[in-house]
Amino acid sequence: MASSEIWVAGEALIDLVPEGNSLTPVVGGGPANTAKALYRLGYKSSFIGGISSDQYGSMIRAELAGVDLKFALRSNLPTALAIVSLDESGSASYEFKLENTATFDFRKEWLPSGPSELLHIGTLATVIEPGCSALFEWASQLECPIVFDPNIRPSVMSDKAKSREIFERWVEISDVVKMSSEDLSWLNFTDAEQILDFGPKLVVVTYGADGMSGHTTSGSVSVPGAKVDVVDTVGAGDTVGAVIVEGLIRHGIESFMGDTLFEVLTRAARAAAITCSRVGANPPTFAELESN
Repeated sequence: MASSEIWVAGEALIDLVPEGNSLTPVVGGGPANTAKALYRLGYKSSFIGGISSDQYGSMIRAELAGVDLKFALRSNLPTALAIVSLDESGSASYEFKLENTATFDFRKEWLPSGPSELLHIGTLATVIEPGCSALFEWASQLECPIVFDPNIRPSVMSDKAKSREIFERWVEISDVVKMSSEDLSWLNFTDAEQILDFGPKLVVVTYGADGMSGHTTSGSVSVPGAKVDVVDTVGAGDTVGAVIVEGLIRHGIESFMGDTLFEVLTRAARAAAITCSRVGANPPTFAELESN
């Protein structure tokens, strides 16, 4: 196991995934998926978020076995739900039930202090008030690199202007931004270089089956997607985020360009393909990724 402790802040919720004529509960939430993916890659990942004492909360704790939950808030509020719909290609869309849940009960009095190797943060926890303001104030005071994944959910984020304002605020305190081409378009950006203008050192844009690109002020690289029979795409982007974090820990942000960036993104594409080959957010282990 690697010695570095990585903090992953955000939501752990339940995806209700269609299987036949029914919905099957599967542990999800972008940050929870990323924390699990990092653990499977051999890292000590600590999840920072609310986990309910209800039956779904018990599922979340079981699914995150191996992830350090010392910073997770145990709450009697219910678990947030995401009802998943899959199109013919396996791509997922979501309907959320979020209000008054344990999942988004972020408050400064329980958020941790102390050293961390790196913070990965994103998805709905960075836009849903009042918790997102508490998270931003906390994260902006940390002395560690920050990786931000906005993971835009249009069904929740109806006000584009406000969403872009929040996004820009997070980007300004982040070292790395990982986002999809859909995120970029929905926020009305034309290219990744516009994101670099806010100050991050690296912007990674994913394009689904077409791979991804990495952008720094010194240049850009692109890698193709890895071919796979897609079952669904749930958790694929979160797996990419975890491999980017792995690359940052291994190489450092100052070396994250050129051939090194290409190698990391190629590894991320392989990892995402493995996740897409199975149901739900089920990222590969280090051994699986090394053997592919």
